[in-house]
Amino acid sequence: MASSLMIRGGTVHDGTGGPGRVADVLVEGDRIVAIGPGLDGHGAPALDATGLVVSPGFVNVLSHAYFTLESDGRGLSDLYQGVTTQIFGEGLSIGPLTPALRAELEASFGSGTPPLVWERLSEFLAHLESKGVVQNVASFVGAHNLRMMGAGSDDRPMSAAELSHVQGVLGEEMADGALGLGSALIYPPGCFAPTAELVALCQVVARYDGMYISHLRSEGDHFLDAVDELIEIGRRAGVRAEIYHLKAAGRHNWPKMTRAIERIEAARAGGQPVTADIYPYLAGQTQLAAAIPPHFHEGGHAALAARLADPAERARIREGVRTPSDRWENIYLASGGADGVMLLPGPEGPAARYRGLSLGQAAQERGADPVEMLLELVEQDPALYAMYFMMNEDVLRAALRNPWVSVGSDAESCAAEPPHTDVPTHPRAYGTFARILGTYVRDEGLLSLGEAVRRMTSLPAGNLGLRDRGVLTAGAYADIVVFDPDTVTDLATYEDPHRYARGVRHVVVNGETAFADGRPTGRLPGRALRRGRSR
Repeated sequence: MASSLMIRGGTVHDGTGGPGRVADVLVEGDRIVAIGPGLDGHGAPALDATGLVVSPGFVNVLSHAYFTLESDGRGLSDLYQGVTTQIFGEGLSIGPLTPALRAELEASFGSGTPPLVWERLSEFLAHLESKGVVQNVASFVGAHNLRMMGAGSDDRPMSAAELSHVQGVLGEEMADGALGLGSALIYPPGCFAPTAELVALCQVVARYDGMYISHLRSEGDHFLDAVDELIEIGRRAGVRAEIYHLKAAGRHNWPKMTRAIERIEAARAGGQPVTADIYPYLAGQTQLAAAIPPHFHEGGHAALAARLADPAERARIREGVRTPSDRWENIYLASGGADGVMLLPGPEGPAARYRGLSLGQAAQERGADPVEMLLELVEQDPALYAMYFMMNEDVLRAALRNPWVSVGSDAESCAAEPPHTDVPTHPRAYGTFARILGTYVRDEGLLSLGEAVRRMTSLPAGNLGLRDRGVLTAGAYADIVVFDPDTVTDLATYEDPHRYARGVRHVVVNGETAFADGRPTGRLPGRALRRGRSR
């Protein structure tokens, strides 16, 4: 048999969670054809894995790399960690689009946004594949898109006609291989969707054996209610359900994680498929404008800007940021106020000099009230990002211990080279998967190596319906990572995030070597994946 690649002499962890075994892995074309000791490679090129771990490539179940991969298909921050598949769609997806939604996306993502010439999600994924990407790509349909196609930015349920229309669109995207429905219920307009509306959409997803995945309506004061809502939606729609980045935000909410886990375990014990994913960091990242109560965003950014220009409305917004609420998730207060919010402006613009400072430090420098300064910064740069320090290490460990928890970066894909290093980012973009293997496996022993590999490979691939991915077995696709368990580690920090992880030696995607001897090869073998299909 003519073979195209041999990975020789590594300790194979096949993705099922068991112990490793020393074996060779033989690849023909894009598939694994044999695993075992002393295989005959028939003269195929070989990658040396002696003393290293060989595992399935990692599945990034929460990626925002859609536009960064479009502009730079190398996906380097993820490639250096062994990621071979990127999953999009937290609330927003790059399709289906309407003219209004296309204009909103182009405005909100700024001048670097590529021309959005497609209408459907499946077309965007095919575009990435044809343009060239190093990792495989797949996506959920964003509930944000469906809300905008139905009720727009209005704070109301969709009408029966609107709901019927978007159910039809969702069904078409599911038929084209979308993974399911992804919501982000903390942000407008997603937060305006009632539970019944989400159930109705998920009933469409269930017909295609897809998944409902959600940034919960609350990760703080109403965290347990939000967990209950996700479980209810999954139960009523008869659909698999997953919690994006499982966390308890805000010091007084940290004890709620134990009860949240108990509720998920109870649902699972009753036969309901409920899972979650995490990123192993204590700060989240989102737009600074997310600290403003959602109802002030009704009607879109132009409406918010008009409210900020009205002195009486501006005073109400300031009070809303400072005040706990039963109606919305106050991430400003969950971070402990202005000192727990790190500003991430771009290299140009009015806020550039505040990069890396807390909102409190920036306000002190200006001699300004922190909340008033927050509003001024949102006015000047609606897309300004910030990191919110809301979480606790012991609570993170409590979530990570559970066998139904997988891993996602919740970040774009970056390159640690100019001009990319001018763009602020979160260290999770460079370190999520390496941090799991280094900190929580090798250093702390929280997970065994085999179990950690399972969490990043077969668990998410199985949940997502990606056939022949996430395992090393004869007949599976050859998505493979080879790494050194003794040296793999994350190097990115909050202050210096643009630093590649260390310890990954080789990465193979669809049978092609994309990373060899610790360096990218320049090959772009990624494919658009579709749920339930072998491609």
